Amino acid sequence: MSENTLQGWACHGKGESLKLTELPLKTWEEDDVEFQITDSGICGSDIHTLDEDWFPTKFPCVVGHELAGIVTKVGKNVTKVKVGDSVGVGPMVFACGECEPCTNGTSNVCDRGFVGTYNDTWPCGDTTYGGYADKWRGNQHFVIKIPDNVTKENACTMLCGGITSYAPLKRWNVGPGSVVGVMGIGGLGHFGVIFAKALGAKVVAMSHNDKKRDVALELGADEYINTSDDSQMEKYKKSLTHILCTGTGRDFTWERYIPTLKPNGVFINVSAPEWNFPEVKPLLFIMYQVVFAGSAAGSPEEAEEMLKLVSEKNLNAWYQTFPMNQVNEAIEDFRAGKPRFRYVLKN
Repeated sequence: MSENTLQGWACHGKGESLKLTELPLKTWEEDDVEFQITDSGICGSDIHTLDEDWFPTKFPCVVGHELAGIVTKVGKNVTKVKVGDSVGVGPMVFACGECEPCTNGTSNVCDRGFVGTYNDTWPCGDTTYGGYADKWRGNQHFVIKIPDNVTKENACTMLCGGITSYAPLKRWNVGPGSVVGVMGIGGLGHFGVIFAKALGAKVVAMSHNDKKRDVALELGADEYINTSDDSQMEKYKKSLTHILCTGTGRDFTWERYIPTLKPNGVFINVSAPEWNFPEVKPLLFIMYQVVFAGSAAGSPEEAEEMLKLVSEKNLNAWYQTFPMNQVNEAIEDFRAGKPRFRYVLKN
């Protein structure tokens, strides 16, 4: 195998199993970092991409945008990390670096659009390949140094799932005095509970039945709402400062959830199902005087800030590990809804 190729578990067509495949690494530039991948989280986005749920996939495709490992090579212009450092990469690997969002630390909403970690194209024209592989190469700005007291397998799970929940909570000023409802206690929602609690908020877990009550409280939630129970929903009317929606069913209605928000409360959506939310009745938002917000993961700067909090408060994701060569079995279990709450592939 050439020093300029990777061995990745690639999907060669919709519905096909992943196969170990030799593919080219990005063309080397002096702003680049190369690292040996030790850990790669499985994210729901990976499955949506393999299934072409959101947009066409450019096959062969190596997914995985929660990757971590050890730096083996740095370019002459690299100052951010050095050989031997533990590092990670999340869902984005390049942005213009010149627009207002990029210059103020929010390159995840770059005016020209960011380059995704997989199923995308580098500015040089090469295809981006993700973390279900043995190595990665790319621009130093999007490489995130992992604190010494945080394991790579713990950190990698947070580089998409974690930042997707952490960044909007921080952006919308969650802290002491906040009361945060977390809708959906799964891969994203469990991070919502962990990070809202770490930021000092009271946390109310929200799910459509009682099956996740015990695990939500074990994660650190202060209270739990069975959202199918009218009396429980009535009890929480105008009591939440924020709702973080990480997942919901097709029976979702705005009328059921918006009344639980206090005036000037914020409904933050990070859920991206294959179906559309129902039509919004403008008067509902007007009369309850609430805000609807979306959030596109987070920037490298926000990810570094998140990992600093993880380090300081000794926060840990809930995850299980699989050898990288069992990736197809892991994906099968992921599709069956078995993770509690993330999966990590290990080389």
